[in-house]
Amino acid sequence: MIKRELHMEYFKIKGEYPHLSGTALTLGKFDGIHRGHQKLVSHVLEKKQEGKKAVLFSIEASDRLILSHEERAAMLEDMGLDVLIECPLDDKFRRMKADVFVREILVGDLGAECVTVGEDFRFGFERKGNPELLLRLGAKYGFQTIVVPRMMDAHRKISSTYIREELKRGNMEKVGQLMGACFYATGKVTHGMGLGHRRLLPTINLIPPAEKLMPPHGVYFTRTWIAGRTYEGITNVGIKPTVGENMVGIETYLFDCKEDLYGLPCKVEFLHFSRREERFDSLDALRCQLFEDVRAGRLYFE
Repeated sequence: MIKRELHMEYFKIKGEYPHLSGTALTLGKFDGIHRGHQKLVSHVLEKKQEGKKAVLFSIEASDRLILSHEERAAMLEDMGLDVLIECPLDDKFRRMKADVFVREILVGDLGAECVTVGEDFRFGFERKGNPELLLRLGAKYGFQTIVVPRMMDAHRKISSTYIREELKRGNMEKVGQLMGACFYATGKVTHGMGLGHRRLLPTINLIPPAEKLMPPHGVYFTRTWIAGRTYEGITNVGIKPTVGENMVGIETYLFDCKEDLYGLPCKVEFLHFSRREERFDSLDALRCQLFEDVRAGRLYFE
């Protein structure tokens, strides 16, 4: 996992909220920052051009994440956000009445002058808060409310739930379409068992954070970014049952690369699911399959 120094303000709520002023903010769960989320953020960034402070308020559930916290923070900073606030979806937050949240948190603490939400956004005790309430309270407290229509993929709403379903299937093309970018994992290149260099294929290894939702164990065709360079290759996600590892890892063979990359930050983009991870009877059988995987991967990129 890459620990990137952020210039964006980053608050993880454990009690008090930050005291801000002159903000344009958007509210939601924001898992994955898919195309619908990006539309919400774009409205906030338009207000930033008018002098507002651009804020994203994320309501954090306990599910595993399509993007890790660090990946999401880095993406939002690159998009131009000024402040990221992560608020746990705990009992205190669930029991807070919607009008109290608006009056005390949005207006009182966060200084909202513009609030952007999706048309199906719900919040507050018994989920009684909705865009209509925000419009009504905005007129009372002096903030603008922008309600953004849901973004559709054919007849289905683009959502984190939809992305999770396709990720579970290994449908990386659909995941990329819904997210507006390839699904990826980031981290620093770590040492593996060294078996690949000695007897199989030389690979780089990443360990995904426990919080990150990964696609099915198996082999993928991937594009990897390291030190400003791009490499095509194949990646195994899983525990490598043939050699007896028991920790989920991301192991990538980079085509046409013989450089020492240990310790460097990298990003692996998952383009296509090739096959499920399986246990082979011998290293020779595994080696034969890996060479076939490489052949299939090179054909994919031609």
